[in-house]
Amino acid sequence: MATTVETNALNTIDESERHGRPRDLFWPWFAANVSVLGLGYGAYLLAFGVSFWQAVAVGAVGIVASFLACGFISLAGRRGSAPTMVLSRAAFGVDGNRLPSLLSWILTVGWETVLVALATLATATVLGTLGWGGGTVTQVVTLAVVALVVVAAGIFGFQLVMKLQQVITVLTAVLTVVYVVLVAGHVDWATVAAIPAGQAPQVIGGLVFMMTGFGLGWVNMAADYSRYLPRTASGAGVVGWTTFGASLPPVLLLVAGMLLAGSDPALADAIGADPIGALAVLLPEWFLIPFMVVALAGLIGGAALDIYSSGLALLSLGLPAPRWVAAAIDGVLMVLGATYVVFVADDFFGPFQGFLITLGVPIAAWCGVLLADIALRRKDYADDELADRRGRYGSVRWSAVLLVVAGTAIGWGLVTNTYAGWLSWQGYLLGPLGLGGRDGQWAGANLGVLVALALGLLGTFVLSARAVRRQESVQDSVQDSVQHSAQESA
Repeated sequence: MATTVETNALNTIDESERHGRPRDLFWPWFAANVSVLGLGYGAYLLAFGVSFWQAVAVGAVGIVASFLACGFISLAGRRGSAPTMVLSRAAFGVDGNRLPSLLSWILTVGWETVLVALATLATATVLGTLGWGGGTVTQVVTLAVVALVVVAAGIFGFQLVMKLQQVITVLTAVLTVVYVVLVAGHVDWATVAAIPAGQAPQVIGGLVFMMTGFGLGWVNMAADYSRYLPRTASGAGVVGWTTFGASLPPVLLLVAGMLLAGSDPALADAIGADPIGALAVLLPEWFLIPFMVVALAGLIGGAALDIYSSGLALLSLGLPAPRWVAAAIDGVLMVLGATYVVFVADDFFGPFQGFLITLGVPIAAWCGVLLADIALRRKDYADDELADRRGRYGSVRWSAVLLVVAGTAIGWGLVTNTYAGWLSWQGYLLGPLGLGGRDGQWAGANLGVLVALALGLLGTFVLSARAVRRQESVQDSVQDSVQHSAQESA
């Protein structure tokens, strides 16, 4: 039941609890990505110096391709019926997987912090426009209420999260359509069409930003929401419904956001400080409250998935506590982080981009490793041995760990974060490799994310194929032994 605290944590889901169909995955993924923050991404993408049509192509490809990775990782959840950071142990080893678990935990806590902070800023802006407050007191109250809802979802667990996402999907889909219709009059197609085209570095930079802002921000938790499905569920359905549900809203919102931001440079600048609040000022007063509702619902939907998965990631790091305690700890960190963004930071986009690109590099490397590992496997996981360092998956799979470390070291050398001064050390390979250094035309392309992804993917195919075959041959031997013993007993 949705009102009962979930007791499952890192364990494999029992056969009696597996239920549902692949299309049920549409609800959580749609609700988590229908946030009106997708409109703000339109301004961010155009800021890379690309034309409208380049941005449409880059946005669609980046969003769909990155969420397709989520779809394939969701397959592991159906095969193993365990959280993503438990299934990742097959590739990294039981102890070696602490590295990706740490990365996953930081990423999910960071995302839930960003979403709660945005919800607070948006609500304060709307209420201030209506003359109903909007100052510090409003922000404090809003932050408290939003955090309470998000933490409750994390504590109660899977069933409440799934029910919440169904409601959010319907509510936000309808109100978002109304929003787009109401602001359509602000679009100046001539101005949008006149935006000059960018060169290859700008196009690639926009593509990478879309990938890190969307699918690569979710890959580390993709299996958490497919693990309750029966193992007989369609693999194509799991991949398809995950990708479709997650990609549909951000693609549509991105295009609408680009039309608005491309029509008004002042609006595009305002989105950098308070993306959702800036978009609210375009609305007639009577729709401001519905807009606030849709903004809150979409952001809460994303944050609910994040806090649920961040708790699981924290447990996979070794926290000796129930799942709900881990979620509560992450809730405290989320509030502290959101407080900084709302009350201390001068700008939203700078810290946001620095966060996405910096963590996007190691997560991309991990994603490449796991995607290749999933592709190499032909059998379900050996459930009990995912927690046994003496089992077939071992304690540390050094090839996987080193691929992530190497991918991160090379990747950070090929990315820059000009909006975040504390990340100025990145980009140290751009000069030696003849790419113009930190001030050259390739500085903003953030090639490091793509390089890290490719290194993890190709490196795992080369270095781990034999190991996976050995693991599965051991699995066949164990199964044959069990069947032989059963026949003798009969």
